[in-house]
Amino acid sequence: MVTLSEDGAPQNSADGRDFAESSHRRREIAESFGTDAAAYDRGRPRYPEQLVEHVLDAIGRDGAGIDILDVGMGTGISALPFRDRGATVLGVEVDERMATLARDRGFTVEIAPFERWDAAGRTFDLVVSGQAWHWIDPAAGAHEAASVLRDGGAIALFWNIMRVPDALREVTHAALAAAIPGLPPAAAAASDDDPFGGQAAKAADGIRASGRFTEPGFWRHDWRRRYTRAEWLDAFPTSGGVNRLPKEQLSPLLARVGAAIDAMGGSFTMDYVTVAVIAKRA
Repeated sequence: MVTLSEDGAPQNSADGRDFAESSHRRREIAESFGTDAAAYDRGRPRYPEQLVEHVLDAIGRDGAGIDILDVGMGTGISALPFRDRGATVLGVEVDERMATLARDRGFTVEIAPFERWDAAGRTFDLVVSGQAWHWIDPAAGAHEAASVLRDGGAIALFWNIMRVPDALREVTHAALAAAIPGLPPAAAAASDDDPFGGQAAKAADGIRASGRFTEPGFWRHDWRRRYTRAEWLDAFPTSGGVNRLPKEQLSPLLARVGAAIDAMGGSFTMDYVTVAVIAKRA
């Protein structure tokens, strides 16, 4: 198996480390996911219940009555399981198109880069970010998070990472290289020590540098999801980079990926790793 991020970032290679260092400056990617917000919402995996339980355990609460700030809320995927536990969740999001879907779900979402967002004196029990913190300046983001957390509050940053089957990965990589000449390798050998190619470590370094949190803890959970051909061809174009391809480049790419899935029997199992970095306000 090999590892790919949900946003198409290179993983566990020199390219992956370079991306980890510079991702918060890649605003053109960060603000591109609303190109087809509905497809993004359909295709992106949800988060396992074990993650929600672990995050809530960090502040010793069951979710009822707590206030959460969700940074990079997107369409609300990361906020839903916390609201289901009784929390009130406010979102900060840079893309109005994504925020529209979250608002349709009943969430309040404010449009701003988190580093320049005005909290207006509001405070929270948790600051969370699902699949988005690597677009945030790690030091400025941690400082801002600490400034809005109440006593006993915590920051929880988490990601879903795909482990694409080798046969599908190889075809996808070749098709991407043909569609986007000069594209760096999108995957390399998976690393159990750092399945997100430096992003979790970068987030933890930013938390430490702020001087306002306890030592960050790392958590992971392995799980699986079955995809049909149709489901994956709907989800795959929501990845960063792929979502900006014009139709004349995207169509042959999807045809090659679809043929690979057909050769696998029309469906396949995706292994996922959910990773989290959690720290309490000092």
